[in-house]
Amino acid sequence: MSADAPPPVELTGEPNGLDLDAWPHTFTEGASPDAPVVLTLHGTGGDEHEIAALGTALVPGAAVLSPRGRVKEGPANRWFRRLGEGVFDVDDVIARAGELAAFVTAARERYGFGERPLIATGFSNGANIALATALLHPAVLPRVVAFSGMYPFGDRDPIGDLAGVELLLLNGTGDPMAPAASVDVLERTAGQHGASVARRGRPGGHGIDRAELQSAQQWVAARI
Repeated sequence: MSADAPPPVELTGEPNGLDLDAWPHTFTEGASPDAPVVLTLHGTGGDEHEIAALGTALVPGAAVLSPRGRVKEGPANRWFRRLGEGVFDVDDVIARAGELAAFVTAARERYGFGERPLIATGFSNGANIALATALLHPAVLPRVVAFSGMYPFGDRDPIGDLAGVELLLLNGTGDPMAPAASVDVLERTAGQHGASVARRGRPGGHGIDRAELQSAQQWVAARI
């Protein structure tokens, strides 16, 4: 573990004073009681409702857990503060990743997930918080499908052992909001810490296209 790595978060019940009822979110049960659970995380300006459909598109019949980012940038919902376009407040990223890990663990107990597989997916800012949480709290989020995400820790490496973590990175090669150089850092750094990283590039910029969604569906289907 690097010198900057945070200590493990104790995650039982509703930890660290987290009030699940005070965190806006939706939970929709799946087609069966043992269906996989998809955690959906919206981009800047989105919310828990508009992103939820990505969960069932990714895994038909899945249960979907969809929280709202609790940081405001003007009127827009976000997951963590930023200092400028592509310049993140890394201390806030680390803190918010811990909060999301606590939320997921509390929700797992509240909604009775048991040992059902959980896969996180997100777009843009949502992809970044999913990645940050997986990189810092891999026992909580061991699998992430990241659409238009990037390395969330700037020039820092607060990451510990990622053995067992699986990441799928889906990016436009010409995306100015999630530059390829930052995705390179993400791929390299996660791999150095033991994660299994798959990366798919496509021509174009920020967004999700049909081919990416199909690639993500295939990747997930091989793991649940």
